Amino acid sequence: MTLFDAFRFDGKRVLVVGGATGMGAATAELALAAGAEVIVADCAPITMAGVRTIALDLADSATIDAALEQIGGPVHALVAAGVADGTPGIERINFLGHRYLIDRLLAADLLPSGAAIGFISSSAGLGWESNLTLLREYLSITDFHDAARWAVEHGKADYKFSKQAVCAYIATQALPLRSRGIRINAICPGPDTPLARANAASWLGFGADFRAVAGTEPARPIEQARPLLFLCSDAASAVNGITLTSDSGYFSSGMAGSFPAATPVVNFMLGR
Repeated sequence: MTLFDAFRFDGKRVLVVGGATGMGAATAELALAAGAEVIVADCAPITMAGVRTIALDLADSATIDAALEQIGGPVHALVAAGVADGTPGIERINFLGHRYLIDRLLAADLLPSGAAIGFISSSAGLGWESNLTLLREYLSITDFHDAARWAVEHGKADYKFSKQAVCAYIATQALPLRSRGIRINAICPGPDTPLARANAASWLGFGADFRAVAGTEPARPIEQARPLLFLCSDAASAVNGITLTSDSGYFSSGMAGSFPAATPVVNFMLGR
């Protein structure tokens, strides 16, 4: 084995859910370059060359069932991307649909030992620990439709709670999945995020002061795809159950007080 073989995906199948655009698409392209057989699943048109495509709507469990029949073999890395605030059915798309797909893949033995799952969470999900009691109640509802109803009825069918659910799910599933030989992690992009570019009017103002001081721009999709795919690679075989904050240092600078303007935002997100 050469020095960088553990970073490659030769002989592996990578399923990117929500891979038509943005960070998901960048991850699919990077996996192709790393030698993987890549399947991209999305409800949006997929124009990428060199990949298999599957129509899948995470808001609809029936289309997830149908997609499962088309996968046709083991999935060695599953990448889970989401959508922005204000999208109808966000509680299903950002979390419940992914969890349902994972449950179905596990039941069909399509996530073998050695597989890895990588979510794209968000800085909006940080501070989930302070909301753990409610999140545990939510995660305990295993039925797709019942959980979706709970989110709506409790006023939690929103972006922030869906991302907190992702982070809490990763933490709670780290042990049971690892006992099956499967790892689960996420990246948490912050104010530098490609999704922010798509929602520039409301999002890009957040963190602009930090970027001005740091001399950075909002991250390009490939800059988020690299750490995400790394977490799904054999090179990260000892990394499990974490949410890696990939925000150019905004959150850490706010916690440490080295960028005081971020501190009130970070404290609010952490529920302090």
